[in-house]
Amino acid sequence: MNIQGRKYVIIVFIVLVGIIYLVRLFYMQVVDDTWVLRAQEIAEKRKEIMPPRAVIYDRNGEKVVTNRTYYNLMMTEKDITQLDTIAFAKLIGWTPEQVKNRFLEIREKEGYDIDRETGKRTKPRYQKVRSYAFMKELTSDEIARIAPHLDDFPGFYEQVTSMRNYPYANAANILGYMAETRQNEIDEDPFYRRGDYIGRTGIERFYEKELRGQKGIKYVVTSALNNAISSYANGKYDTIAKQAQPLTLGVDITLQAYGEKLMQNKKGCIVAIEPESGEILTMVSAPSYDPNLMIGEKGFARNYGALELDPNKPLYPRPLAAEYPPGSIFKLLQALIGLQEGVLTPETGFPCTKSLVGCHNHPSPSSVIKGVQYSCNPYFYYATRKIIQQGKSRSQFEDAETGLGIWSKYMHSFGLGQRFDTDITGQRPGLIPDPAYYDKRYGHHRWAFSTIYSIAIGQGEVMLTPLQMANVAALLANRGFYYTPHFVKSIGDDGPLEQFRKKHYTMVESRHFDPVVEGMRRVVNEAGGTASRARLKDIVVCGKTGTVQNPHGEDHSVFLAFAPMDKPKIAIVVFIENAGFGGTWAAPTASLMIEKYLTGKITDEAKEKRILDAKLSNIE
Repeated sequence: MNIQGRKYVIIVFIVLVGIIYLVRLFYMQVVDDTWVLRAQEIAEKRKEIMPPRAVIYDRNGEKVVTNRTYYNLMMTEKDITQLDTIAFAKLIGWTPEQVKNRFLEIREKEGYDIDRETGKRTKPRYQKVRSYAFMKELTSDEIARIAPHLDDFPGFYEQVTSMRNYPYANAANILGYMAETRQNEIDEDPFYRRGDYIGRTGIERFYEKELRGQKGIKYVVTSALNNAISSYANGKYDTIAKQAQPLTLGVDITLQAYGEKLMQNKKGCIVAIEPESGEILTMVSAPSYDPNLMIGEKGFARNYGALELDPNKPLYPRPLAAEYPPGSIFKLLQALIGLQEGVLTPETGFPCTKSLVGCHNHPSPSSVIKGVQYSCNPYFYYATRKIIQQGKSRSQFEDAETGLGIWSKYMHSFGLGQRFDTDITGQRPGLIPDPAYYDKRYGHHRWAFSTIYSIAIGQGEVMLTPLQMANVAALLANRGFYYTPHFVKSIGDDGPLEQFRKKHYTMVESRHFDPVVEGMRRVVNEAGGTASRARLKDIVVCGKTGTVQNPHGEDHSVFLAFAPMDKPKIAIVVFIENAGFGGTWAAPTASLMIEKYLTGKITDEAKEKRILDAKLSNIE
């Protein structure tokens, strides 16, 4: 054979060998799952140790979220030999039929992997060599009854786990809850495996990575029966699970619990902020629920559906997502804008012209202070008209467009009409209408102040969330700036996230706040004010009532305040749905919260009893 012929023989030989290897490789990887199972079996020698989740404290060092030890009864089907179903069922307190159904349930739940591109089923996730939880969330007493007898049932063993525990039955809307991981979450983050839990709402969700800690790894050597007999290499390659640093909230859990108590049989919110830091002291969403109801798979399965279907919506985060007209508390911002724009002075007076817009009986305000004190609707109609229609254009439509554009920029500087970049999810932005909004509604240059005048008194299209209202109270307390409202005071010893350390200045200079704040003081503490029920004996409260028109029933009651007047420690808003005049219910509720926070006690027991006994909303 010549050299040329030998070359072709060698090429054919190499090609045939390559084809044989490719076919064998294809068979091993696609057709025959023996090697997949073997790889899975080897992987099972590598045990991941889940750390306990970080503890959460309130601002005073009270534990508000801890961990409690539970146990799972695990099973590995490959190691189960000749299971005596009747004896096993008796041991765990089930019927033999329940045991059989549980095996089927586990297999069906694992199902198949789904190819994310084609959507087709691929190989099943369930593997006989893998371990699965046969029973979950067993207490110490329950596992103590079962564990001593597990040697009689090869393939079953106990596994220590932990779940959240809430020492206080409060702040569910802040803390959130956890749920089992979804497949997409497992695909996106290798930290998680099937059966793990992840923060689904609230603080648990936002700070998931800070709370979950660092997994440990333990390598084990097993016998022929797959029983662990020793650590691999004497634990040389093992790593220790590390619990994450604790979180400290700005929330005062005692105040939170008190606020939830005051809001029983009511719908609405209480939001309080520490002005000098932006830390949220309390955020009551009423009605609420006990966070312990949502612990683990059992609690979630048993209670979530009922809470979700409850017509009173206890899962709905009212302080963050409910958007309400702010009513008369909005007048404070109109006064500030007017003073900064120079269309008002502290001594500017207007008549109380009820033919323009309805009002209660009081003297005509002769200054900004008295306009706030009397909460005069016509006064703020005139004031806001001066802001919107400044005479900068001959056309009233162009003039209104320019003025409203300026007005909306001021409102955005107050943190309104936008979501805060804060550490809890579920916020709505509210609505601050601008020229584009009214152009879309009425047409370009087809509207003026006379079309939109209801915004002057916080009605019409203006919508705020209670969190935004409370932040307005904080920026008033600070005379012109605020910190982004947030929940976590410190991650370990590192303090809050950087974004919460920055001051946000409004477009209004601090000097313009003095007459507005003095008016707020008079609202509570002098004759002619609308919030005498918020008065406290030794604390100067500055506040503003609001009665929000509600086309679907009784008006809503709202009160915004801060205290003390000098060096304020708390800024608060109370919003009670269908409760009528703001001074009647929201104001005294706020005063109780203020006194409780600043002094730790309540001096007016009759006031407290009146609020506790009141059923003000249509609780079903």
